[in-house]
Amino acid sequence: MKNIVVYESKYGSTEKYAKWIGEELNCKVSKISDVTTEELLNYDNIVFGGWLHAGKIKGFKDIYEDIHKFKHKNLILFYVGLSIMDDKIYEEVKKKNFANVDNIKQFYLRGAFNYEKLTILDKLMMNIFKIMLKTQKEEEMDENTKGMLEAYNTPIDFTDKNNIKPIIEAINSLSK
Repeated sequence: MKNIVVYESKYGSTEKYAKWIGEELNCKVSKISDVTTEELLNYDNIVFGGWLHAGKIKGFKDIYEDIHKFKHKNLILFYVGLSIMDDKIYEEVKKKNFANVDNIKQFYLRGAFNYEKLTILDKLMMNIFKIMLKTQKEEEMDENTKGMLEAYNTPIDFTDKNNIKPIIEAINSLSK
């Protein structure tokens, strides 16, 4: 089966995962903006990686707009965020991105965060988010909130090549 990995990345975590997956599968890796739907249709397994922003998977709309064309393809989606995945986040992501699609295998991978490397606009948005987080009483904060507040001062990186193992296993099982 022919594989391709396409991705949308802003600060590098998603790109890093995409390249690791491409290495493991020995296949083409490309930014989503550099391939056409027609080109993607030449592949059996299409792995898409995007990053989470307010529950939306960035870049996925490029595939979702033509989702009907991929009904006979294996779609494998991974999305990268900083939070620890829980049912609430998962349901929000599903609702905002692929509520009516059932032929997608999906995986969540934790990324990295370095406040100093953000664009001015992203820093502004993250400062607003930080103010919202700080309105919570410390004893009421969950691990995601505490970790996010800590990350403003100390860059964190959860990317790890071992995190792609379930994705590789899922793709390899499609070939059997």
